[in-house]
Amino acid sequence: MAFVDFHEVWLAYNDELMAQGQYAVEDINLQVEEGEFIAIVGPSGCGKSTFMKLATGLKRPSKGTVIIGGQEVTGPLKITGMAFQAPSLLPWRTTVQNVMLPLEIVEPYRSQFKQKKAEFEARARKLLQSVGLGGYEDKFPWQLSGGMQQRASICRALIHEPKMLLLDEPFGALDAFTREELWCILRDLQAAQKFNVILVTHDLRESVFLADTVYVMSKSPGRFVVKRDIDLPRPRNLELTYTPEFTAIVHELRGHIGAMRKQGAEVAQ
Repeated sequence: MAFVDFHEVWLAYNDELMAQGQYAVEDINLQVEEGEFIAIVGPSGCGKSTFMKLATGLKRPSKGTVIIGGQEVTGPLKITGMAFQAPSLLPWRTTVQNVMLPLEIVEPYRSQFKQKKAEFEARARKLLQSVGLGGYEDKFPWQLSGGMQQRASICRALIHEPKMLLLDEPFGALDAFTREELWCILRDLQAAQKFNVILVTHDLRESVFLADTVYVMSKSPGRFVVKRDIDLPRPRNLELTYTPEFTAIVHELRGHIGAMRKQGAEVAQ
């Protein structure tokens, strides 16, 4: 059984739009194996973030079913962690306190928090050290660079050991060098812990470097129009991104998106 299973999923944001046949995403069929890393790319406004809301249970489909971990999704999931383009760290909490926040909210950790606070803090510090933030655990967000804040945000998303990590443009605001550094950190974390990842990104190089499979979404209403298995060997290092094999896949994906944009422009005329 697939770990993530979308079966004929359609979503309209309200009943009026549904009555008019105006859907944000339509006819989504997707099966993701346990431990798989997928990336979703496509033009702006194609429904990538809507897909994320369906995958986390923040939105229920208008039609179809979403099954994750063998259970139909009927509300927000506890087995997922999320990180966004903005780190959204709480400014009055230190880095380690920010990372521990889900343990204060999500059961069963919440009910154990007072008794196991020292154990949980040790786990958070170890996780921060694993992403290169050793020595910064007790700093406040304003004392960290943008890349450091995003590393802390990813740690916060992983601290409760979720089975699936959802990333919505997590590196989009960072400079190229920091972005590539974080690709490698995410690569290593996922390889070690084997959690599922769904990455939404506009960066085709990022998607090809990190993912096992890349899906291309059409312009709104969004649907998957291309599935591209990335058969590049793992572990992948940054030198791979300069090889003809890597570049060919990136150009192939760019061609699909370019064709959709051109088709959309012709329709608009």
